[in-house]
Amino acid sequence: MRRHLVVLFSLALGASASRALAQEQPEEPAPTSELPADFEEEDLITGDVVVSAMTEADEISESADSVHVIETDVVRAQTADAGEVLARQEGISVRRGGGLGSSARICIHGICDAGIRYFLDGVPLELAGFGLGISNVPLSMVERVEIYRGAVPIRLGSDALGGVINLVRDQAYFVPHATASLLAGSWGTYRGYVDGGYRHDGSGFYAGASAFVDHADNDYLVDVDVTDARGRLSPARLPRFHDAYDAYGIATEVGLVGVPFADRLLLRGFVSEYDRELQHNPVMTVPYGDVTYGEVSAGGLLRYSHTIDSQWSIDAFAGYTRRDITFNDQSTWIYDWRGQRVRERRVRGEIDPRPREQVVSEDAIPARLTLSFQLTPEHLFVANVTPEFTSRSGDERIQADPMARDPLTAQRDLFTMISGIEHRMSVFDDALETTLFVKDYVYVSASEEILPRDSIVVRHDRSTHDLGAGGAARYRITDGVLVRATYEYATRLPEPYEVFGDGVLVQPNLDLVPERSHNATVEGSLDLATGDAGRFEASLAGFVRARENMIVLLGTQRNFAYQNVYGALVVGTEGALRWTSPGDWAVLAANATLQDDRNTSTEGTFAMTRGDRLPNRPFFFANFAAELHARGVLGHRDHLTLGWRGRYIHEFFRGWESQGSRDTKETISSQLAQDVWLTYVVDGPPRISTSFEVQNLADAALFDLYGAQRPGRSFFVRVTADF
Repeated sequence: MRRHLVVLFSLALGASASRALAQEQPEEPAPTSELPADFEEEDLITGDVVVSAMTEADEISESADSVHVIETDVVRAQTADAGEVLARQEGISVRRGGGLGSSARICIHGICDAGIRYFLDGVPLELAGFGLGISNVPLSMVERVEIYRGAVPIRLGSDALGGVINLVRDQAYFVPHATASLLAGSWGTYRGYVDGGYRHDGSGFYAGASAFVDHADNDYLVDVDVTDARGRLSPARLPRFHDAYDAYGIATEVGLVGVPFADRLLLRGFVSEYDRELQHNPVMTVPYGDVTYGEVSAGGLLRYSHTIDSQWSIDAFAGYTRRDITFNDQSTWIYDWRGQRVRERRVRGEIDPRPREQVVSEDAIPARLTLSFQLTPEHLFVANVTPEFTSRSGDERIQADPMARDPLTAQRDLFTMISGIEHRMSVFDDALETTLFVKDYVYVSASEEILPRDSIVVRHDRSTHDLGAGGAARYRITDGVLVRATYEYATRLPEPYEVFGDGVLVQPNLDLVPERSHNATVEGSLDLATGDAGRFEASLAGFVRARENMIVLLGTQRNFAYQNVYGALVVGTEGALRWTSPGDWAVLAANATLQDDRNTSTEGTFAMTRGDRLPNRPFFFANFAAELHARGVLGHRDHLTLGWRGRYIHEFFRGWESQGSRDTKETISSQLAQDVWLTYVVDGPPRISTSFEVQNLADAALFDLYGAQRPGRSFFVRVTADF
């Protein structure tokens, strides 16, 4: 998307006027001219000069980085959240465990969970006040989404193995503004968001605040097996009865923007909380009626960024977050799928054969320093260091032996530091851009395990030091046609919740080690605009991810733990097509991803399944969309959009494909989800948008994680006002 600035000028030089001017001022010497000697006055004509300028989004999307940029000018008016927008992109799989507030797994090119990092304006999402997940970030505050796949730029200071998703706010966010949004829909779903800010032009002082509130009953219908009066199982469709979700968040920001000594000097404070009911076990075979969990997160961030001169720039932050995770499971009753109490338990607790009431607290102190040096217009050097210290503690309020030491009081300390240096070069009038970088990874874990018997303490201290390197190249064949390739030997350090558990269903694994991967991507893209046929956009990519000591979440019907599974190899391809009609009144788009993700372990538990596809992961999925746009429907400032989209996921196994009979193995069936929406926007000020959407139009049975069923046909309406 190039923006064109049209500069109109007219030149009318008459020979008689020139001679008259020369006679009136004979004493002035003849002016010098850079025009050629054979230049004639007839060559000076009235004309238009078109100056083409690239937006920041264009520059990023056409860089050497393997990055895909989504501009949110259309989707921010819809009812979709950020997770839904990501799910429509090629190479990305977004799978949810249910309705609003449920767990979500985002994968890029087969690498999932903590292999993907999330940022807001280059700052980790949890430091921006959205620790509850990317789906809680209102799209109305986001100008674009940058999806880095494979190799990750040094400036982000991340050890992401699969990629990075960076949400970028509109620059107008730091001028006086106000936004309010309200969504209401099926299954008792409500989402509200308000945001406002003010900047004083003279001093550069900026102050802003935002808040969100979410609620969902999640009482949608699910297909389950119930027991009749004679003890026989029979299928039934019943509403979920214990799956409510509540969340809120408040953030304030104050500082200076656009002053001589700082582009940004901002202090941000935030607090957020969610409470969640747990309806069933991970594979949706046992209903729960009283299990609950939640989290309170609070913290602050101080950020400073400044372009010092034409060569040097700095970007730094330091922050602190505090998380308190609660989990309560001490019911005395057994429930059926109708929410009725069947009988009383002999021992309290629905998940484990013991009651649990615990609080896990986590303190984290992250920081980052990035220095950039523009040696010449063609050569840029970037250096980065990103340390972080995390400490865990807890309180198990119900213990089998009150005199024994609480296992949650065991030491849980983790220090990581990621640093690197990058050189970026642009030559041949920016036709060729290359990047070379090296990274350094430090991981130090100091922890102990308290054995239930005799309170014996076992140390689990671990430290590692790794190096990584990579590079990228992009060549612009002609305007709108480019090819690029990226490679990185990357290391991902285990996250605190992977090592120490999440305080709910994920158990600790203090012996986890970092995972490593060779990531390579080759891609080409075409962006061709024609006056009569419209605009055509196409892309095709191939990727390889060869992982060692891959960290995978494995579990049973009760709980999970992260394990190193030694090795896996994913080889895949993806493609996308998009056509925009002349006049932008119609858009057709489609993309597809095929990836073969297989176990390559030669030793240990998983050697016996060597060559199998990794279980519970889709290997083929595709998205389709069609939009119709109309302007000036009821007035010259309005815009109406009617759209349809579909998502197809091919059937895949929930377990290892080589184990058991193929006819009896559990599978996730092929599924097609379809949505339609109608959005009406009146440009302002104020800008008012109203969107009505029907999700899962055909009321298909949709399953994502471990066979947990997602909502059926749902209706949503959203109204947003921007001032």
